[in-house]
Amino acid sequence: MRDQPFQTLIPTMRFDVITLFPEEFLRTLNFGVVGRALARGQVQVECVNPRDFTTDAYRRVDERVYGGGPGMVMLLDPLKLALAHVRARTEVPAKLTLLSPQGATLTQAHARDLSLRPSMILLCGRYEGIDQRFIDGYVDEELSIGDYVLSGGELGAMVVIDALARLLPGVLNKSESAEQDSFSDGLLDCPHYTRPEKSADGDVPEILKCGNHAAIARWRRMQSLGATWQKRPDLLAQLTLSKSDAKLLAEFQMSFKA
Repeated sequence: MRDQPFQTLIPTMRFDVITLFPEEFLRTLNFGVVGRALARGQVQVECVNPRDFTTDAYRRVDERVYGGGPGMVMLLDPLKLALAHVRARTEVPAKLTLLSPQGATLTQAHARDLSLRPSMILLCGRYEGIDQRFIDGYVDEELSIGDYVLSGGELGAMVVIDALARLLPGVLNKSESAEQDSFSDGLLDCPHYTRPEKSADGDVPEILKCGNHAAIARWRRMQSLGATWQKRPDLLAQLTLSKSDAKLLAEFQMSFKA
């Protein structure tokens, strides 16, 4: 009997998303890096609609605010039942993460920590917000993608899934791709060039064509430090630069000022 071919286990991460727009959510995710990861089974995304757990003829999931004021608030009970449904069908317990402008801001370092989890439950709020009793009793953490307000949590949840999926082993075509992304080491990425080599808009820097990998790596590091100094000095202020990095940055600054 012929031996069965060896199959490498593919690391996976599961996302259960509570959203009022499940079809649109899944359709939007199904492209690019995340789409390929979904097709290969490296990422699993399942959506649950709170409307499926309502008991009235109108499938109402929101109601007016107590105390008066504009907007509507998502009801407590449909969310409780939707969450119970998610937890009943998953084997590994997962934290419930609410996409909220009041949450901790997602950073690359935070994304890397989150990508080590086997699963997450993402709750996409809508309207004026969610009944605070649900947040107090069932939400484990709140997560924000920036200091601004969106119409709902769906776009934030997609950002989280994309940011985490690309960190999973094997999702990107080359393992070093994620390691070289902006923010991976606290710095912005260096500039990149491709063909044509010469153009009316400028030429590819000679250093990138020299074939000296050490020299190219040094140039890229200098450009990364310089870009962060120019565009995001707040990031640079949070870092303790090594002697070699400090020397490279000083060299970039002298060149820039010249």
